[in-house]
Amino acid sequence: MAGRRRRSAVGGTLVLDADGVSKAAHADRRVQAFLTSARNRDATVVVSAATLAEVVRGGPRDAAVHRVLRRVVQLPVSPELGRRAGELLGVTGLTHATVDALVAATALDQPGPVVVVTSDPEDLHALTASRRDVAVQAV
Repeated sequence: MAGRRRRSAVGGTLVLDADGVSKAAHADRRVQAFLTSARNRDATVVVSAATLAEVVRGGPRDAAVHRVLRRVVQLPVSPELGRRAGELLGVTGLTHATVDALVAATALDQPGPVVVVTSDPEDLHALTASRRDVAVQAV
């Protein structure tokens, strides 16, 4: 019917890293396009609790970040997730990328297809290489 929006592939997950959250908070057009696409396909938008330590500073400037966080699923870092992140670091040799490994482990636990929006695509590509349905997008 005219005027109805057609939905593409349904479901999946959009994972935001710290820059994804930060850029969403500042209405970055590229990140907004990822969020719109996720909404149009009924994808779940998630953030690892580890990411919160990178984006929340405890002051009035956090207001825009909190607006973003209210609209996404904030996933805890469980002991199992922490172990998986450590194993990813061991397999890849990326000893400097602890938070990236937690974001990657979070992404790997989500139903696909998964899109990870990040400022560090090289590390996230390496950390999520075990799943073909995980795409890493630079912002």
